[in-house]
Amino acid sequence: MAEEISIDKHLAEEERYRLLLSQLKVLLTKEDNLISNLSNLTAAIKDTLEKVSWVGFYLLDRQKLYLGPFQGKVACTNIEIGKGVCGTSASKRETIIVPDVNNFPGHIFCDSSSKSEIVVPLIKNNSLLGVLDLDSHEYNSFCKMDKKYFYLSYLHFFFPQHQSPGNFLIPILKPIPAAVAIQPSVVFAK
Repeated sequence: MAEEISIDKHLAEEERYRLLLSQLKVLLTKEDNLISNLSNLTAAIKDTLEKVSWVGFYLLDRQKLYLGPFQGKVACTNIEIGKGVCGTSASKRETIIVPDVNNFPGHIFCDSSSKSEIVVPLIKNNSLLGVLDLDSHEYNSFCKMDKKYFYLSYLHFFFPQHQSPGNFLIPILKPIPAAVAIQPSVVFAK
């Protein structure tokens, strides 16, 4: 079966997000393994959103984030919790939107052309699994609308109707328990 995302790039960005979500319901299935689904998700996001120069997952293993499936230039292979935008998002367990990466203290420059970034933590059953990281070569590329739709993509992926929340974890991911209940939030870095 041929998998394909078909979204008109001339549509408004919010409409492209809506179409992407509807197509992800068919593309991402519980029959496929984690790496296959994460790989297709990154490809679908990169293909749909022209502003995205890099998109990928960093998956938690013990106390570090390790590079998972991605689309874009080669990337840093591991990030300590609390370091850079990804590590900070993982540590705080909140989405971080960075309009200008040059103004984020401790930003890790895997791609020197990156100008803005959004990182969404992946949390399931109060355990951190990793982060979804997106970069752009333009300043101020990401906003609350992006956060909303990346969060909805995450919900679809981790909690689809045909799959119970407890059945997703696989041995490659070793989640750490949360100290407190997770509240969806967004932080704009200055």
